[in-house]
Amino acid sequence: MGLISEVLLLPFAPVRGSAWAIRQVLQEAERIYYDPATVRAELSRLEEQLEAGEITEEEFDRLEDDLLDRLEIASRGSAGTGNGTTR
Repeated sequence: MGLISEVLLLPFAPVRGSAWAIRQVLQEAERIYYDPATVRAELSRLEEQLEAGEITEEEFDRLEDDLLDRLEIASRGSAGTGNGTTR
């Protein structure tokens, strides 16, 4: 960009910086959400909850399906990007 456009866009610098920070936080949250180790740990906790009687069989099935979907997305994403995310 030229000097004049930089000067004219200067008042928007905080907005651009905030948008960048939000993107970074979102990317990290997605990385953690789709991390296979995280999903496997949640599956293990879910099974423990079922065995302890804290959740019903129907709840377990629904939540397990969600977690397995996340695990599948993570494995597809890691094959394409090498980092385990869907980006």
